[in-house]
Amino acid sequence: MALTEYRSKRDFAKTPEPAGAAARQAASPTLSFVVQKHAARRLHYDFRLELDGVLKSWAVPKGPSLDPGEKRLAVHVEDHPLEYGGFEGVIPHGQYGAGTALIWDRGSWTPLDPEPQAAYAKGNLKFVLDGEKLHGRWALVRMGGKHAGRRGENWLLIKERDEAAVPQSGDRVVAANPKSVATGRGLDEIAADRDRVWGPNGEKPGAAADPEPQARIAHLPGARKGRLPADPKPQLATAADRAPDGTQWFHEIKYDGYRLMARIAGGRVQLLTRNRLDWTAKFPALAQRFVELPAAAALIDGELVHLEEDGTTSFAHLQDAIAEARTDELVFYAFDLLHLDGYDLSNAALEDRKAMLAGLVPPDAAGLLRYSDHQVGRGPEFYRHAAGFGLEGIVAKRRDRPYRPGRSQDWLKIKSASRDEFVVIGFTDPAGSRQGLGALLVGYYDRDGALHYAGRVGTGFDDARLAELRARLGPLERAAAPVRGLPKGASVKGVHWTRPALVAELRYAGWTDDKVLRHAAFLGLREDKDAAEIVRETAEPDPPAAAAAKPPPAAMAAKPVSAPRARDGSTQFAGVRLTNPDRVLYPEEGITKLDLARYYAEIADWALPQLAHRPLSLLRCPTGLGGESFFQKHAGAGMPKQVGRLQIDGETHLAIEDLAGLVALVQLGVLEIHPWGSTVDHIEEPDRITFDLDPDTGLPWSQIATAALEIRDVLTGFGLLSFAKSTGGKGLHVVAPLTPKLGWPEVKSFTKAVADRLAVQRPERYTANQSKRARHGRIYIDYLRNGRGATAIGAYSTRSRPGAPVATPLFWSEVEEAVRADGFTIATVPARLAALKSDPWAEIGTVRQTIAADVLRKLGL
Repeated sequence: MALTEYRSKRDFAKTPEPAGAAARQAASPTLSFVVQKHAARRLHYDFRLELDGVLKSWAVPKGPSLDPGEKRLAVHVEDHPLEYGGFEGVIPHGQYGAGTALIWDRGSWTPLDPEPQAAYAKGNLKFVLDGEKLHGRWALVRMGGKHAGRRGENWLLIKERDEAAVPQSGDRVVAANPKSVATGRGLDEIAADRDRVWGPNGEKPGAAADPEPQARIAHLPGARKGRLPADPKPQLATAADRAPDGTQWFHEIKYDGYRLMARIAGGRVQLLTRNRLDWTAKFPALAQRFVELPAAAALIDGELVHLEEDGTTSFAHLQDAIAEARTDELVFYAFDLLHLDGYDLSNAALEDRKAMLAGLVPPDAAGLLRYSDHQVGRGPEFYRHAAGFGLEGIVAKRRDRPYRPGRSQDWLKIKSASRDEFVVIGFTDPAGSRQGLGALLVGYYDRDGALHYAGRVGTGFDDARLAELRARLGPLERAAAPVRGLPKGASVKGVHWTRPALVAELRYAGWTDDKVLRHAAFLGLREDKDAAEIVRETAEPDPPAAAAAKPPPAAMAAKPVSAPRARDGSTQFAGVRLTNPDRVLYPEEGITKLDLARYYAEIADWALPQLAHRPLSLLRCPTGLGGESFFQKHAGAGMPKQVGRLQIDGETHLAIEDLAGLVALVQLGVLEIHPWGSTVDHIEEPDRITFDLDPDTGLPWSQIATAALEIRDVLTGFGLLSFAKSTGGKGLHVVAPLTPKLGWPEVKSFTKAVADRLAVQRPERYTANQSKRARHGRIYIDYLRNGRGATAIGAYSTRSRPGAPVATPLFWSEVEEAVRADGFTIATVPARLAALKSDPWAEIGTVRQTIAADVLRKLGL
């Protein structure tokens, strides 16, 4: 997620800046640099160096100087994608960094430190530039003081004394060389072509400057070659009662229409409903529009609607248009792309899928086929505007998540009015001059499959619709009511019960205490939905996947404080005194110390078997993420009594045994819990081995998953059952339990031999060398977690990273499907565990296995 901040600040449907597929290692070993002259609110120069698959970036207000005596201020800003090195154009008004940018200089750079990542982290990076305007040795030095180590910190860009230096030259290099090295244009000329972006090598607009589509798709993280699905199934949204906040969410308009998937293959198109009905013949003009797209094969998800003059959508008018074959006036809003030209994109992040979709359906497209735009973050504000314009509501989607069929918390729907689908279970006879029927009786299924009565609806029909409904319901009549029971006082006089086959969409004012609809009105039949899927949804009280600042996530918000606050503001939780319970530990998410205690209380039954009764090493952040942090493995002053002590080599180590111990760690400001691979009963005989897969920056998640599966298979060949766990970072752990029998030297030698073996067999993919340079384009298999006193992040422990991620046990099936693990946070893990039917690590504590003697001999140990 190296580009998360960059992407969160930009709406790529509006700005011509590149979204960038992902942070990745460039194909060339040469490191690039670029300096862009940027006339935003103030003219400045953006200085960018390629490192770790992105462009590390600084804003230099006065620009570089060839005078070693000039120390130019350079304000560190967010990482940019490598593709940004070729950007030259106009960022439109209203977008971040609005203004004109040109490529002032570009070329390659060579670090003078053998470990440039370490030098960068230390804030003293020295290098040589080989550009068209800048040459020789340079340095970027982070300034000390209160701004050091923080976002937006101040650095200095300094030209070192060498043959390229020009003492006393001041601003001469920027003043004498104002134009682009890519196109020869000045800022004014670029501004005159404000809607046309020139290529990185001076290609004019419309020239074939971009790489081939196949090459772009191949570099998309999560994309993999695969067949076009013949029977696609849609991802569905879960009802929520308010929009989540935070820039990790995309917010789209909720359309009132028919969900369709467009399947394009070999010049033919199928328009499929969510129940896989083929409706292509109903919409010939739309089908032809899909044929015209620049794609040989594609699967596009979207909604077919009837647009009103005020911009709202009408389901009733949509049905009328279809019934009267007036489908040329309908609009299909495309909001997702799941397959493109032989590549399955379902495992790619939503923001990457939508970026590829925008290449097929331009965001400014009009007519039958349009791009469904989105708002980045600001969900509550977006919802208020949608409701104010009379729209049905909004759909909030996690921008970093893959596409998964079925309902999930990654997509949330927030309706601005009470409207839903219900199953038709009967009708009444008409009265007076009314024809057809009097009212519909409706119901809904619960999650156990039982059908419940929901009331009746007698308004919203015209004569034609009444006649149509009567004709369709007649053959469905049955003698007995299909529901389990009726509320007290519900009349059945004159009711014709029917088989539950039709689905009606209703608008209503609310529910009575007897769970009957109030003031319901008929909107139309849902021909695209099966009656069996109409399960009554209750909105989540606060989207559990939201990282809103306040209030805390729903998974925690329901947990009451166990005792009132004391005068000093402290409170008791699980028998532990929590001081400053409202101290924010994760600033971006607004997660407090009390929230973290609630999280551990929620998942204690899952976490304690993995964290308790083991020596621990703790990462403490007493003032929260971004403040002072340090590791602690020995007892010290102020240690709560709920944290246990044990003696190892004459030193007092730490351990916990229960929930109180976990909460005591929260009191200490512990954001990471790292247990040993042995228990307090068998310190010298490990009961677990851990392979930590640490990928080079930019490697796709699918490659990391493949590595875990290969290690699993190797261990299986040695007779060892293993388990998978996300690290809460960019890697995975493969963990094999052992009967405590062998000592640390044997276990460490075994894991080293496995790592070395894989590195020799697949040197292009793996390394067992911990050097940063050795990891270039590869995955480091870290076996050093298996030495005496070494630790690994514990299962269900949080990490000290933005987003409050959690190291989470996984099913091997999830690894096989390359399910991304970066969405497991303290907001989502409790809901995940509550929904699981079994524990991914159910057997880890019961397996009895060891590394056989013949295996050790085979490995030369």
